Amino acid sequence: MNKTKDLTFSIVAYKNYRQIINAVNSINKFTPNYSKEIIVVDNTEDEVRKGYSQEINQLSKLDNVTIIANKVNLGFGKANNIALHKAQSNFFVICNPDILLIENSFSKIIPYMDEHLSVGAVIPRLIDKNHEIEPVYRRELTVWDVFIRYVHPFDSFKKRRAYHIMQDQDYSKPFQVPFGQGSFLVVRTSLMRQLNGFDERYFMYVEDADLCKRINQVSILQYFPYTSVIHLWEKGSHKNPKLMKWHIQAMIKYFEKWK
Repeated sequence: MNKTKDLTFSIVAYKNYRQIINAVNSINKFTPNYSKEIIVVDNTEDEVRKGYSQEINQLSKLDNVTIIANKVNLGFGKANNIALHKAQSNFFVICNPDILLIENSFSKIIPYMDEHLSVGAVIPRLIDKNHEIEPVYRRELTVWDVFIRYVHPFDSFKKRRAYHIMQDQDYSKPFQVPFGQGSFLVVRTSLMRQLNGFDERYFMYVEDADLCKRINQVSILQYFPYTSVIHLWEKGSHKNPKLMKWHIQAMIKYFEKWK
């Protein structure tokens, strides 16, 4: 029988192996005092994967890494659920490939969660490469806020957008977050299993809003200000029409589900 580890890192791959190698190296460097498993669920199609054999081989040799290769792209939520099914840990870390640890964040996160049992999940300070905090902490999605997101250059919407991304909060203190972007979430593994993981009806996008809403129905998702993690945010759906289409379709599913 496998011994329970402290941490399971779930990373979904799609051709971005070099980025994941950097993320894994940062995880191994900055979690020296915790037992861990790093599960990389590879959504890259079989034929495409052949062109990345060197990077995949290098990734597979890194400490604590297990790669699960899917034949086709199953989507973000379903891939994370595969990792959740395999997880043997107390804490399940949803970790994007573009994440870099820069300090021993879990030496602060785990004791905090052990002391605050009402907190089921935390999202730390996510910062960009210039160490500026990112606007990834949000109030619940509304149709109006979705509309504003895509027309935000207009000055008349700045106040509403600021409210949605919780700019009125004191970021030096913890606070409950209705919707924390799923780039780096630390969730109790038992809670993730209680919720049956991600809703697999979302292929990509908004599955994190759905998960956060369900976490907050039975527990608390909390902003954790006492450690920072770099997130090299690419904002793909803002640049790629196909990704934007997927994003809008996911939002429609979300509003249909939650009325």
